[in-house]
Amino acid sequence: LMWLGVVFGWESMGNYCVFLFSLHTAVYLVRAWFCFDCVAHLSQDEGSVNEINITNHVKEGSERADPRQFELRKVLGQGSFGKVFLVKKITGPDAGQLYAMKVLKKATLKVRDRVRTKMERDILVEVNHPFIVRLHYAFQTEGKLYLILDFLRGGDLFTRLSKEVMFTEEDVKFYLAELALALDHLHGLGIIYRDLKPENILLDEEGHIKLTDFGLSKESIDHENKAYSFCGTVEYMAPEVVNRRGHTLSADWWSYGVLMFEMLTGTLPFQGKDRKETMTMILKAKLGMPQFLSQDAQSLLRNLFKRNPGNRLGAGPDGVEEIKRHSLFSTIDWNKLFRRELHPPFKPASGRPDDTIYFDSEFTAKTPRDSPGCPPSANTNQLFRGFSFVAISDEESQPPQNININMSSVQQLHRNTAQFSDAYDVKEDIGVGSYSICKRCVQKSNSMDYAVKIISKAKRDPTEEVEILLRYGQHPNIITLKDVFDDGRSVYLVTELMKGGELLDKILRQKFFSEREASAVLHTITKTVEYLHAQGVVHRDLKPSNILYVDESGNPESIRICDFGFAKQLRAENGLLMTPCYTANFVAPEVLKKQGYDAACDIWSLGVLLYTMLTGFTPFANGPEDTPEEILARIGSGKFSLTGGYWNSVSAEAKDLVSKMLHVDPHQRLTAAQVLRHPWILHKDQLPMYQLNRQDAPHLVKGAMAATYSALNMHVPPVLDPVGRSSLAQRRGVKKLTSTAL
Repeated sequence: LMWLGVVFGWESMGNYCVFLFSLHTAVYLVRAWFCFDCVAHLSQDEGSVNEINITNHVKEGSERADPRQFELRKVLGQGSFGKVFLVKKITGPDAGQLYAMKVLKKATLKVRDRVRTKMERDILVEVNHPFIVRLHYAFQTEGKLYLILDFLRGGDLFTRLSKEVMFTEEDVKFYLAELALALDHLHGLGIIYRDLKPENILLDEEGHIKLTDFGLSKESIDHENKAYSFCGTVEYMAPEVVNRRGHTLSADWWSYGVLMFEMLTGTLPFQGKDRKETMTMILKAKLGMPQFLSQDAQSLLRNLFKRNPGNRLGAGPDGVEEIKRHSLFSTIDWNKLFRRELHPPFKPASGRPDDTIYFDSEFTAKTPRDSPGCPPSANTNQLFRGFSFVAISDEESQPPQNININMSSVQQLHRNTAQFSDAYDVKEDIGVGSYSICKRCVQKSNSMDYAVKIISKAKRDPTEEVEILLRYGQHPNIITLKDVFDDGRSVYLVTELMKGGELLDKILRQKFFSEREASAVLHTITKTVEYLHAQGVVHRDLKPSNILYVDESGNPESIRICDFGFAKQLRAENGLLMTPCYTANFVAPEVLKKQGYDAACDIWSLGVLLYTMLTGFTPFANGPEDTPEEILARIGSGKFSLTGGYWNSVSAEAKDLVSKMLHVDPHQRLTAAQVLRHPWILHKDQLPMYQLNRQDAPHLVKGAMAATYSALNMHVPPVLDPVGRSSLAQRRGVKKLTSTAL
């Protein structure tokens, strides 16, 4: 049987709104909440309904809501049955609170399987947990149904996993721990969840999970009673669900293991060429355990993948306590976790509460308008009698205390539905890159000069860059993001204008330049890089053209690190990044060798910059006549000279720092904190003030840089495709896995 949600047609939703627009979720939530006092007499097979009685239900002490109490802010998604809006409550004790409002047309809804409707009603009335999505209001007009839910702007785990391929073990441990508490809450109410997968796990504004979609859940179950429905997403089904011999709460722990395996490896443990083969593998195939996983992770997986549900971890009399006691979770403080006091591994970036950077601009750019619904049939009106619902208020539902504070320009990002050209006039080009072009622009409202970076979405996903600038752009030496526009084809990042030009250009043109000045420059840059690394961010493209002066003073304080197009946010203290980016002379050797690399590559790039500041030439390219093969060989070997010629006037401390920053082994290379503690930086006020004897040929440096860029252009950098083209999405037929209910 095809689910109502399947016909909703949400395939056109963007990668960042999958959790709100999975329409089978919307339909089953509708069916859960329109039937609040549903009485059914069931036959033995759970399938036939002799009587359905629907009565109105409004919780004591609350009052009904209606559409006039909500201000439409943005369109988050749209399908054939209705729309999803970002709304703000404008009356009542929760005035100012943001919600997601799903508006469904009665006339186009077909209601089937009313037994599951009653089950969902009972589940959602009972459930109240920090890691489970919450319904706040449900109401109706003559033609429409309205569901007011948590606005969860962090997207879902499917989208994040599709972009990152796999998570670090620390990431997975955190998500699994929160998920275990959510499942335990459901199991304590006698509810089997039965549809655990990344698409149904959402992230809130802090990065904590929220479990959603109870369309396949079954209540009034304990370890002695069984359910027999064939339902769920086949790749995540437990063997006892596949063979239809009856399943209990322990079926969820098998699915929990599948999810864990997928997050750790980027692949599913059991997946054949078709549905039938997948089911056979679940029943009979031997698990291929990846040996790169830790012993603790392997142990937990083996204990979850027990085909006899009675032997499965979590199925015993202690339930979830068996999971919590496993060695993988030995570092988890479960009380702090429940109180949401532990920091999630990923926090969605946003400048202000109603930012929608994780949602498809195809919808967010539209004018929010709730059009009239078609008149429903008389039967439909009767069916939705008793739809209204108001949740009992608690501390979590109170409006934010600072909702009306004055916000900086950065915090007002994504507020515009207008086009970039409505707010700015474009002027001359500043620079052209592989994926973007930078131009000067003038804001029409105040005639102030800014720079705009125009990124082609077909060539590059700018989400990571926007996130990083939103989070860290307030640092005094990081370029400030002023505004963001998205016209569907390009993203426009409006930033402060770097009027002082590139750092290296200014230094090379400077007639007098001393070691003391070089130390002050490196100190400012390294201190900024240390800040980024402490936040888990690596820049990965610290070439001179990305380090500029905001004004013409030449003071170190006016230095800005720019262009975070290749930057990456790390997820673990020892996490190695496996997506190489290539940038000329400033690429670390291990990147060219296509090995994993971490924050040490930024230090290597700063070492190249220091080398060039001190001598006036680059360490791995002498000029435009160098062949690509020669340059690449030098970079790969890590060999460079620190003796003779221009190095004779450079102090021993400076040479020592250069050699340690350019060490070919990233594990022996200095960290940013160690660079800042080096005597050449720590005692910069004692460094010589005399003129450095440098090569006075800026054109040769430029030529060497150009030759290196040309060499690396022979090695075409990888282009990040949309999420839909990831291996995860390809494995699933370029879409999220659909659930089945029979």
